[in-house]
Amino acid sequence: MTWLILLILLLAPPLWALIAYNRLIRLRNQTRTAWADIDVQLTRRHDLVPQLVSTVQAAAQHEQATLSRVTELRAQALALSSPAALGAVELQLEQAIGRLFALREAYPELRVSENFLALQRDLVQIEDHLQMARRFYNGAVRDYNDAVQRVPDLLVARAGGFIDAEFYQARDSERAAAQVQLP
Repeated sequence: MTWLILLILLLAPPLWALIAYNRLIRLRNQTRTAWADIDVQLTRRHDLVPQLVSTVQAAAQHEQATLSRVTELRAQALALSSPAALGAVELQLEQAIGRLFALREAYPELRVSENFLALQRDLVQIEDHLQMARRFYNGAVRDYNDAVQRVPDLLVARAGGFIDAEFYQARDSERAAAQVQLP
């Protein structure tokens, strides 16, 4: 019976150290994965935002060009009194209106207001995913730091070279609202 207690006392510390070490490894890897998730979301934002802005600008410019052309031709038609000149402008106006109708029928999603709403929705979605990734990271850091600082795990952490991880904190430039400028 004494030898059993002695055996338990001899095996318990190395077994505890092994379990604590493996838990610290898991928590450290979870923290690293959480940071990688933030990086993925930042990359997604950096890749997606310019594409979204470009798409909206292209759609808006295309619609604006078509509308401007129709407006310009209408103004020319109203100013003309010569039937020959008026006929030529009216033909161009008819073709421009046809393009406008075709554009609306073929691409109803190219209505500018809907594109801007879609851009806004996508930007909010990206920022929500980024916020969730940051919160998950900070939770993983909290769990990891608790394990690294907690006694008796602190002994294994220091011996194993585990150091505290840094929490994500927004820099002043990130606290400001994101600015998207469309010409």
